Amino acid sequence: MIVVAGVGPGNPKLLTVQVKEAIESFRHVIAFGRVSQSLASIRPDIIEVTRVSDLKDEIEGKDQVLVLASGDPLFYGVTKYLMSIGIPVKEVYPGISSLQYFACRLKKPWNDYRLISLHGRDFNFHEFKKNPLAISLLDKDHSPDWLSKELKSQGFSGKLIVGYRLSYDDEMIEEIEIGQEASDVDALAVAVIEIEMVK
Repeated sequence: MIVVAGVGPGNPKLLTVQVKEAIESFRHVIAFGRVSQSLASIRPDIIEVTRVSDLKDEIEGKDQVLVLASGDPLFYGVTKYLMSIGIPVKEVYPGISSLQYFACRLKKPWNDYRLISLHGRDFNFHEFKKNPLAISLLDKDHSPDWLSKELKSQGFSGKLIVGYRLSYDDEMIEEIEIGQEASDVDALAVAVIEIEMVK
């Protein structure tokens, strides 16, 4: 039996009761480095993987496996990958997404914002002509600084609000104008994109 569980943006205090109980009770628990480290106080024997492709080897031959995913396990998450390689996922337990957490930290209603991910993928920036508001997941190749400069080079102006290490003790939030340099203090970040004008 394979279950995927969302663990929220990182801080163990944001785990749902369902996910915390599963972490404590499942025979095998698998997670990526940052997740396994943040949850070591709850479950010190979490099997740590570094790449998505490592999951299949760790799951094979085991029963009662819980795969932990940061944020929402169904928003560009690990669940789709597992199903695409033929691993049967019996259930998915929800977790607070980093997008949801960030909107709450900013006290910003996000129903008008487009949800996008630049984490490991590209995006057609002309989409901002249709909807100038977005919240995006970022990564080391598509960093906040890269996003700021890319938007500027394509003729956009406005602002970015960037959240780094969300929910951790060293969380950082910065607001910059599009085109300005971003801090890029962590490879994984979330950005609120508010386009004000297109040339």
